[in-house]
Amino acid sequence: MTAQAKCAAVLFDLDGTYADTAADMGAALNTLLARHGRPPLATALIRPHVSSGARGLLRIGFDLTPDDAGYAALRAEYLDLYAADICCHTRPFDGMETLIRRLVSQGLAWGIVTNKPGWLTTPLLAAINPSPAPACVVSGDTTAHAKPHPQPLLHACALLDVEPAHCWYVGDDARDIHAGRAAGMATLAAGWGYLGTDSPPGDWGATGLVEHPLGVLDWLTGARSPTLPPANPPRAA
Repeated sequence: MTAQAKCAAVLFDLDGTYADTAADMGAALNTLLARHGRPPLATALIRPHVSSGARGLLRIGFDLTPDDAGYAALRAEYLDLYAADICCHTRPFDGMETLIRRLVSQGLAWGIVTNKPGWLTTPLLAAINPSPAPACVVSGDTTAHAKPHPQPLLHACALLDVEPAHCWYVGDDARDIHAGRAAGMATLAAGWGYLGTDSPPGDWGATGLVEHPLGVLDWLTGARSPTLPPANPPRAA
């Protein structure tokens, strides 16, 4: 039996996997920096941190963590700026729309599982208007836990009526892979994405590393086999 015969659905992270949101998220950060008398940051510096959302961007822009005084207010200000111009430059990554069409033509469901809050996920996907539309969308506040906890992915499987063992998850951050593995899914690290700065994708323990969206098809048809080493134990949510 091929890998594709076992696969019923493919789920994708949003920022850095399905869509390239770095330009819009980075623009909001630089506007916020300017408001507070700080110089802008280069795109190359911002990009690796986009998958960590406001938390990652405020860390590199203001050296703040969620435990610091003033973080919550600055986060709210940042998110308001981002929401106002959420899809000026954001597009699906090259090859992603073709991949989705091929998945659907082969009878596979597809969906989005992201840590982005729903009040941002919904308008962003409405602006992108994916076609075919995702069969499910799970945001960071849809369930009680966000990734790396497996609950969002398990919820997506329940919405699709698919067993986790028959689902693949594709993401560009270590917590995506940790969440997918904890949910009992096969996982692919999106080499075209932002990838963070904490560890190289080869250390995440994904089933495979894919350099282009269409490379996902090779894994589903069994043209590739797992080669990456086991990951370190997932971090607690």
